[in-house]
Amino acid sequence: MTDFPSYVRLHEEGVLGDRLEQILGLASPCMLCPRQCMVDRTTGDRGYCQAPYGLYVSSASPHFGEEGPLVGTGGSGTIFMTHCNLRCVFCQNHDISIRGEGVSCSAAALADVMTDLQRKGCHNINLVTPTHYVHQIVRALPSAIEKGLTIPLVYNSGGYDSPEVLRFLDGIFDIYMPDIKFLDTALAARYCHAEDYPSVVWKAVKEMHRQVGDLVVDERGIARRGLIIRHLVMPGAAADTRKVLERIGAELSPDSYVNIMAQYYPCHRASEFPEISRRISMEEFEDAVRYGRSIGLTRASRH
Repeated sequence: MTDFPSYVRLHEEGVLGDRLEQILGLASPCMLCPRQCMVDRTTGDRGYCQAPYGLYVSSASPHFGEEGPLVGTGGSGTIFMTHCNLRCVFCQNHDISIRGEGVSCSAAALADVMTDLQRKGCHNINLVTPTHYVHQIVRALPSAIEKGLTIPLVYNSGGYDSPEVLRFLDGIFDIYMPDIKFLDTALAARYCHAEDYPSVVWKAVKEMHRQVGDLVVDERGIARRGLIIRHLVMPGAAADTRKVLERIGAELSPDSYVNIMAQYYPCHRASEFPEISRRISMEEFEDAVRYGRSIGLTRASRH
């Protein structure tokens, strides 16, 4: 595949520095996500996500539990970043996303972490919940490139992203991997504290798809570029799952790589909501997978 990875070309053309300046302009006052908090994070103020201006990382290591095209044989070089702009009541990583458990990581240190993961044989750099830290990620890239980074960057988010910010990331990320959690506003408000999530996520995913298209893999089946969509099957939400799958096929592409996930379990505050205080049944999961394939989503996978 030519022109790969795309961020190296942007660096060679001198575009990456311009993109950083544009993104820094959105970082303070902070307009990096749809919350539009407008707080000055450089002075210690914190918005809805509670993230500081500087990057905090919870962990970084080869990860073998991600989607097959990301994992391959060497694993996905996964960097878990702290904090989140959603408040999912069922969050499985609430110690990281809400409590912010992690350590400070400078841009120089992040560059070293990324290149170290590449040296360990990882097929990509998988940046988890990057939305509120994109200014620090882009700041780290020139140093990482100079140190030899050449594997794809993965933007792994909850899907609550601003299309305006994503446009500044065009050519920086080779792979986007958003969740599409809900397309029902009542469910999004109740479980994620974001009533506008359905409209926001759809605009964001369409912009991601415009940039990178459907997932492309190499001769080994390793992801090189494209969109991977995750959808977590929730208890009693079959109608919304069908709506998500239908819209992907009709408005994005029937060749979209969709990971239909069965991992839901009631953690964090889920016990406060009786209707989701149980695991999904195998029947609920299998029905979702069958439906996706029945409407022509040929790359609907199960995880």
